[in-house]
Amino acid sequence: MKALQQRVLLELVSASDEPVLVANVAKPDWPIAFSNPAFDTMSGLDGGGIKGKPFADIVEGLLSREAALDVSAAVRAGEAVTMHVELDKHAFQLKLTPLHTSKTGPVQYYAAFWRATDSRAVGVNARKALTRAQARIRDLSREDPVTGLPNEKTFREVLAHDWAVASREESRLGLISFTIDDFAAYESVFGKHAADSCMRKVAHSIRRFLLRASDVAAKISDDTIVVLSHSSPETGATQFAARITDAIRDLGIHHPRSSISKFVTVRYSVLVETVGKDSGSSDDFLGRLPGARTSSR
Repeated sequence: MKALQQRVLLELVSASDEPVLVANVAKPDWPIAFSNPAFDTMSGLDGGGIKGKPFADIVEGLLSREAALDVSAAVRAGEAVTMHVELDKHAFQLKLTPLHTSKTGPVQYYAAFWRATDSRAVGVNARKALTRAQARIRDLSREDPVTGLPNEKTFREVLAHDWAVASREESRLGLISFTIDDFAAYESVFGKHAADSCMRKVAHSIRRFLLRASDVAAKISDDTIVVLSHSSPETGATQFAARITDAIRDLGIHHPRSSISKFVTVRYSVLVETVGKDSGSSDDFLGRLPGARTSSR
């Protein structure tokens, strides 16, 4: 009976005029499990070609990185969210809905419904402004006020979610910490305002290097930013960290009291693990990262 129900459901969704995309969020990178012909026509993407590709990457390619980050946040929180978006000058409500395969188990799939709305510019702009305002209110308690990156509490929630997924799939997660060298000395010379500006520039430089919307950078202490990366081997993560380190030094931010250089520099630590059912907790994983001096909880 279940197989019959599934086949009938797929036929109904396939025949729908409403574009639908379904992602398996119980797997790393949330691969696309299904797209109906209406979505393929709207997006210009081939359904067979996008199957298995990361959900957030597809959203980013169609809309924007900002939209992909909002989608990623909703999936990690297990929330149903409606976003007002625009694709090829057409207005849509992007409705994200978690799909439960059992009453007690975790969310395994997310459906994205693209519902066409009135495309008049005033209405579209007003709805988009409302969506941005709602998202901003939601994010205020989750962000570091200086950098705009997720704060430590939010990062721990994201890491716990991705750790649980990686544990089920026995997949790899990586953590990279970036700590500004002699940052307290920098602040003592230039003051708090300049130190905040310096931290923002460092954060922007790190965020610019993130490869996917599912990767996350967060400020977890006064001088340290941590990146959660997916599927990279340790050598790849180390090379990634080295490129970021070079980019931050190349910003040329003057640091007269640095013991390393006349410019602001960062040191990094890398921890990569293939997560299994006996790998402990996400908090233990973060605690093993050298240089990640998190605040007391």
